[in-house]
Amino acid sequence: MRKIIVVLLLFLAVAFVITSFSELEKTASTLERSDWRFLIAALIFELLWIFNMAATFRTLYRLVDLNENSRHLFLVSAAANFVNVVAPSAGIGGMAVFLDDAKKRNHSTGRVTVVGALFVLFDYAAFICVLALGIIVLIRRNNLNAGEITASIILLAIALTLGLLVYLGYRSAAALGWVLAWMARLINSVMRPFIHRNFVDEARAYAYAEEFAEGISAMRGKRRNLIWPFLFSLNNKALLICVLAFTFLAFGTPFSIGTLVGGFSIAYLFVIVSPTPAGLGVVEGALTLGLNSMRVPWEAAVLITLTYRAVTFWFPLGVGAVALRWLQKQKTTS
Repeated sequence: MRKIIVVLLLFLAVAFVITSFSELEKTASTLERSDWRFLIAALIFELLWIFNMAATFRTLYRLVDLNENSRHLFLVSAAANFVNVVAPSAGIGGMAVFLDDAKKRNHSTGRVTVVGALFVLFDYAAFICVLALGIIVLIRRNNLNAGEITASIILLAIALTLGLLVYLGYRSAAALGWVLAWMARLINSVMRPFIHRNFVDEARAYAYAEEFAEGISAMRGKRRNLIWPFLFSLNNKALLICVLAFTFLAFGTPFSIGTLVGGFSIAYLFVIVSPTPAGLGVVEGALTLGLNSMRVPWEAAVLITLTYRAVTFWFPLGVGAVALRWLQKQKTTS
């Protein structure tokens, strides 16, 4: 069954690449015009970003009393990112990779679920800190528009909702279960006219809340340790900003720190709130317009955007496909 799922995911990946072929053609022609020294440096920093993401997961695993090595978490997190892109499911597909791995390695699925929720929460919290600086840059340059404001509000709402759910799980499994059941009923009432059945199992909400509360109970008395995953999450953003800087250098385009922070804020914001997989198509347009509004020449803005997305979207997608296959081989040989 797992082999069938992996084959299906790889098939979806091929279909995804085929449907995005025009985007890949533009990206390939763009890369031919870049300075390969800086492009290689950008790829190295992107690899460091994936390793840093694995290190973030490792600190969160330790936070809930699970022991796992960074090398294995590198494979799992890269594979989860791949699944989230080729089979968009609001992060559920990627979380399923972690839960499947937890069962294979005899980890508590409840604790791994907590790890997934905390990773997203810390990621959003770290980005909100960077976004605040980016908004200041955009305001000072009179470049802040309704799109960025709306997307920022959506991001803040998502982060606050997730934070509230984690807090409820920390305080009371019953309260979390009631809220999740209410959300399930709301989703079902919206979806029922279209699919003529319940989209979410309400009974499962209470069982999920119990698992989540069991996992989060391992964190009690470890508040000081929460600083480490937050610092790793901030480092993730710093590495991506460095990747953006290398793309500017690859085309010999002058830039300032403000341009980097503002451009990155726009790109990452629309990666999160865009309805397309990892913001495909949306980020390219938003970042190009954003850079151009910050006095980057239009042609340079297009080249920088396509190169940045090649490094931060297509490259991790390829790494994730290899990681998923590698994990599958490990399972079949163990």
